[in-house]
Amino acid sequence: MKSKSFTTLAGQFAVLGGIFGFLYSISFVILKNDVLNALFLLLGGVCSMVVMTALYEALRVADPSYALLAFLFCAGAAAGSLIHGGYDLSNALHAPASLNADLPNPIDPRGLLTFGVAGVGLFFFSWLMSKSGIFPKNLSILGYVSAILMIVLYLGRLIILQATSLVIVIPALLEGFLVNPIWYIWLGTTFLRNAKK
Repeated sequence: MKSKSFTTLAGQFAVLGGIFGFLYSISFVILKNDVLNALFLLLGGVCSMVVMTALYEALRVADPSYALLAFLFCAGAAAGSLIHGGYDLSNALHAPASLNADLPNPIDPRGLLTFGVAGVGLFFFSWLMSKSGIFPKNLSILGYVSAILMIVLYLGRLIILQATSLVIVIPALLEGFLVNPIWYIWLGTTFLRNAKK
């Protein structure tokens, strides 16, 4: 039996996740504030963990093995986001005597978890969403778009590295300011609507 209270919680956390993702983009691109960047990344990881658990619960009837695989990828990505944010926050609040900013984050090198692994997990979840009939078809399509943008972002940061390259800037702006926040908020409202049935 599915828990309506958890579905409601997941809906609320998904909406918050969309808001935190948008605020992270504002902080990272416009404000360039290390404390806010880290805080929103950490909070986004917490929200994502709740949301992905609810997605797994909703989609495991469609295909238990693929649902578990998607959940493992997404839960690993959420944990990576949480730890990456926590690491950056501790450094932003209490700057170490020396920190080599050229080195990739040891927890999440070049966004391996927050973009690469998250994109793979979201791709599987989007495929399951399209098969399930529980979620709007366009929500799964938007999930595919988000997954592809995240994987492109990871590969861009890994291969090109230069953050000002259009190969990184365009997907980052699309994903951070539009696709990801809209997907999370839409998913949240869908969860909240389903919880009332």
